[in-house]
Amino acid sequence: MNLGNCPRCGKLYALNFRDMCSDCLKGIEVEYQDCAQYLRDTKGATIHEVSEATGVSIRQITKFIREGRISIANAPNLSYPCEVCGILIRESNMCESCRTRLTKELRSVATDDQSGNDSQSKKDDHTYRAVDKLRKY
Repeated sequence: MNLGNCPRCGKLYALNFRDMCSDCLKGIEVEYQDCAQYLRDTKGATIHEVSEATGVSIRQITKFIREGRISIANAPNLSYPCEVCGILIRESNMCESCRTRLTKELRSVATDDQSGNDSQSKKDDHTYRAVDKLRKY
């Protein structure tokens, strides 16, 4: 039997498909039920209101949304934080500005890498020349 420590509470448990002890799994289910019930009762709630009313962390509510357990389709004010900057979004993992910035940075690195291949080989030549000089002595 494989044993592990629960990442949430630290208790020793028999490893399962959820990588969490049964007590924490039950606790998460209770948190989900609380969130779902609050959203049924209060359609226009924001993620902060749900968190304050239920005591469930924003991170856990976001996890419920990403897992598809909580749908934001029928909740017009419900959104979750961007993984990069924390601004509230309703789709994807990143907001549009972070996605645009990341795309620009990746393109910049790709063009630098292509133009830098020639200069990198010249740098390597200088490095090996220094090593060769040391070997002569």
